[in-house]
Amino acid sequence: MTGFYSKAEPDYDLTEQQQTPYVDAVEAHIARSPISLMVPGHGNDPKRGTTQIADLFGDKVAAFDLPQLLDGIDLGPNAPIVQAHELAAKAWGAYKTWFCTNGASQANKMAAIAIRGLGQNVLVQRSAHSSFTDGIIAAGLKPSFVLPNVDQRNGVSHGLTPEALEAAFAQATEKIDSVYVVSPSYFGATADVARLAEVAHKHGAALVVDCAWGAHFGFHEQLPESPARLGADLVISSTHKLAGSLTQSAMLHLCDTEYTEKLLPFVERSFMMTASTSMSAILQGSLDVARKTMATSRAQIGKSVALANELRERIRESEHFSLLCDTFGEYPDIVAIDPLRIAIDVSKLAKTGHWIQGKMKADDAIFFEMSTVTVIVAVIGAGSLPDLDRIMDALNSVVQKAGLRGENEELEKFPAFPSPGEMVLLPKDAYFGEIETVSAADAIGRVSVDSLAAYPPGIPNVVPGEVITEQLVEFLGAVAASPVGYVRGAKDPLVTQYRVLKK
Repeated sequence: MTGFYSKAEPDYDLTEQQQTPYVDAVEAHIARSPISLMVPGHGNDPKRGTTQIADLFGDKVAAFDLPQLLDGIDLGPNAPIVQAHELAAKAWGAYKTWFCTNGASQANKMAAIAIRGLGQNVLVQRSAHSSFTDGIIAAGLKPSFVLPNVDQRNGVSHGLTPEALEAAFAQATEKIDSVYVVSPSYFGATADVARLAEVAHKHGAALVVDCAWGAHFGFHEQLPESPARLGADLVISSTHKLAGSLTQSAMLHLCDTEYTEKLLPFVERSFMMTASTSMSAILQGSLDVARKTMATSRAQIGKSVALANELRERIRESEHFSLLCDTFGEYPDIVAIDPLRIAIDVSKLAKTGHWIQGKMKADDAIFFEMSTVTVIVAVIGAGSLPDLDRIMDALNSVVQKAGLRGENEELEKFPAFPSPGEMVLLPKDAYFGEIETVSAADAIGRVSVDSLAAYPPGIPNVVPGEVITEQLVEFLGAVAASPVGYVRGAKDPLVTQYRVLKK
């Protein structure tokens, strides 16, 4: 798998990457002790105005929270914010980068709107995030879907092989204009992006890669390579997840490919359509410093990787746990592994992963990223060094609380992940159709007007225009009844009602 990982030496100028032009410009503005007669209403200076922000977060946050359109910060063709974007593009290997302050959800919507400029038909990996479905609706795209490899035992979706993508093109009844894939998965499984790009481009389609969970890729030789360097056309990067920026900050990368020139004006306009006209200077500043840290701190990132590998070894030594990544060799779509994601198989215990995740939160104040019936997932940020002894003590303690599953004792099960119903209408047409609300039982066989996604992990189980199946109703009801389950887009918390297209 070594060929799928980052180079030992960076592709960018390390000296240049030490700069933080946007942060420096904001700092210079603050140093002038300005009197603000603009928004935001807290006035930026707690000594001369309201104090609630400074009391909560400190004076620096209040001062940094500037509005947009300031000379020397974000106005002009070579403004510091533009320079910050250019440095980020170089660091990740892109042609051009945009800072997103509405998260990777904004980047997904931008990508969906932009690829509509290439044509209406998009082939989508079924495990796409629900925010891309929102983009499909907004852009009026016509999606068809391809199923990823699935670990049926653990209910875990992985990725696509190039062969599966090739087969999906062969089965398509219309010209596919763009392809959307997810790599890495929520569990750290990374697909062969380079070959997926080759397949897509061979068929005249652009490739969008949802690399939300791989914003740290490309910055250490033990991490997978950035998809921007592997032939992808657009890359979604949820920078806050593992690359150290603040929550709700992300990036969208346009890569240097045969589609760059055509996509560029559409991405620029989709950014204007989806971005706030009051983008947070605090979030943009965090992206600027996170980029610098990722690009210049390989040694620190290496410490995080080493610590994550140590945690893996300590888990392997336990008779009560195992690691999901040790089964990844069974799946041909997986060509590299994110070492900073540790998926722990807890199926030997008498309780579900959901119960174990909740118990460790309540008793030990240790918060895992997500859970399935059989797995809990730990995320270690690039540069982060959590206390392994405390983590292992808590894991050993939860064994005593959960107990061990008997040899013939079946673990509590959720219903199987539902197969999608037939799509009978364009998502946009169903979304804007005449709506009626019916009970869950009466919804079976009707056309959904909503995108419903079980959290975790946020993958749409039904999209507007698809028929609601009995299997779907059973699955979403079970998720909603779980203590850690939540269904995004549902009419009510327990999903007892559905919004459907009126007959």
